[in-house]
Amino acid sequence: MTMAGGVGRTDSVGRLKTPISILGSRLSKWGLPAIIGIGIIFPLVAGNYWIDVAVYWGIYVLLGLSLNIIVGEVGLFNMGHSAFFAIGAYTTAILSERFGVSLWLLLPLSGLAAGVAGYILAKPIIHLRGDYLLIVTIGLNEIIRITLLNNPWGLTGGPNGIIVLDQFRIFGYTIQSPMDFYYLVWGLVAICVFVLVRIQQSRIGRCWNYVREDEIAAEAMGIDTRWAKLAAFTLGAAIAGATGTVFAAKLVVISPESFTFMESVILFCIVVLGGMGSIPGVILGSAGMMVLPELLRNFAQYRMLFFGLALVLMMIFRPQGLWPSRRWTTILREGEGE
Repeated sequence: MTMAGGVGRTDSVGRLKTPISILGSRLSKWGLPAIIGIGIIFPLVAGNYWIDVAVYWGIYVLLGLSLNIIVGEVGLFNMGHSAFFAIGAYTTAILSERFGVSLWLLLPLSGLAAGVAGYILAKPIIHLRGDYLLIVTIGLNEIIRITLLNNPWGLTGGPNGIIVLDQFRIFGYTIQSPMDFYYLVWGLVAICVFVLVRIQQSRIGRCWNYVREDEIAAEAMGIDTRWAKLAAFTLGAAIAGATGTVFAAKLVVISPESFTFMESVILFCIVVLGGMGSIPGVILGSAGMMVLPELLRNFAQYRMLFFGLALVLMMIFRPQGLWPSRRWTTILREGEGE
């Protein structure tokens, strides 16, 4: 059925299909296979420099997805996320170099270590909200970084850091070239996206969103909001910690300077710019924060001016982010139509 003037069509149940929704359905049908195909072919035609850029983009996608659980799904302000990234990386470096533990085994072990740390650190502060929680997480980030700098028990190497000589191996093949790391990192991104989409559609995912929208109403419905927030904080920290293993293997030398407060700011910007609660938004926001600076390298002295202007324009014209969560946009539209 076509509306007057050909503005739109309706589907079998009478819902309006605008040109934008039609385009979105076509993109969902053909866009994803095309993107996957381009992603597979990219390292075969690109130089090592751009492959490395894509590797670090993938690492920050993983970190952005982990923070998105805390900030986007539950609505907790966390500006200390790089601390869990650091815990994972240093757990990998210490256990690998001192005890010879395989990196494949360290991938879940680092996630477990960071997840436990996230639970322990979040438990006494999870009742805080807004700016108060934000300030505390900034302090936690600096406590972890300074602890690493002080080289406790001679484990962290102080300012010099630790060298990670081990590499990932698959059936005797060593993953060490930029192309190898590209497929490893983006393979992990695909797994992480699949798991997080399933979580979003699960009971715990809905609980997180209820807590984000109205914590008091969620409590009145019988949701244990404290448990829900702790679960989100723990899972986000665990994914960041596991990402630290890949980062340590790629960078080889890790030091406290890789986990400063500015790293947490970048991750926070990735989630906010992309759209809180949106997985595609995190991927797009990571591209804006990691790939775009490389494209503007010839204008290095103006890069910060560009980013500042972009943030101001985003807050004015697109406060919901570049790619906001479709679930809650749909809910709001349905609510307006009733």
